[in-house]
Amino acid sequence: MKISVFIVGLLISASSFCQELTGVELLEKSISYHDPSNTWSAFNGNFTVVMETPNTSDRKSQIGINNPRQIFSLQVQQDSDSYSYLIHKDSCQILLNGQSEIDQEKIKKFRLNCKRGTMYKNYYTYLYGLPMKLKDPGTILDSKVQTKTFKGKKYLVLKATYKAEVGDDIWYFYFDPETYAMEVYQFFHDESINDGEYILLKDQEEINGIKMPKTRAWYYNKDDKYLGTDVLYKAM
Repeated sequence: MKISVFIVGLLISASSFCQELTGVELLEKSISYHDPSNTWSAFNGNFTVVMETPNTSDRKSQIGINNPRQIFSLQVQQDSDSYSYLIHKDSCQILLNGQSEIDQEKIKKFRLNCKRGTMYKNYYTYLYGLPMKLKDPGTILDSKVQTKTFKGKKYLVLKATYKAEVGDDIWYFYFDPETYAMEVYQFFHDESINDGEYILLKDQEEINGIKMPKTRAWYYNKDDKYLGTDVLYKAM
């Protein structure tokens, strides 16, 4: 009987502790899990992402992120064509099949421009830099940590919004209540109509000391329609 009471007491204490976490405290615990040596700001590494989407050939992207030097590189291979971006601070270089001289038809077909290159840079550094990127300027974290059950599992949930110059979507980040690993994230353009998408994270790949999601499977919020999966590999 005493043992049972003791165990119940521990469970209640653990539950109370989770509920008392602030948003910032939850984020710090998750960062400690994903980036235990606090090295994201000094990250300099390469990895490969293979995008698998229904009715479309796989797209292989080789990505390089050098945070100290503000360098981002991307080489995309799909079918018989390959294009690449190299962005260093404000400079941008684009190649198609290894050539810098690209005709307008190919530029239009592959939507090759520096604005799109910057979009890729922001996209990959944000998603593979999570949860550390939630400390970036312009991010507004809800101080209250929510508890939600999603796909049958209970999570600690952190809501994030952004200053107007950064973005206007609403994001929710779902963390394992024991390890604080990030396992789901979800965004809405307009939460009242349940638009946007949710992303299920499974397994992990360690890249230069950072625990990144091995697979990211994307679905629509409104009808659970499957959109595709990104699979992460160490540099190939």
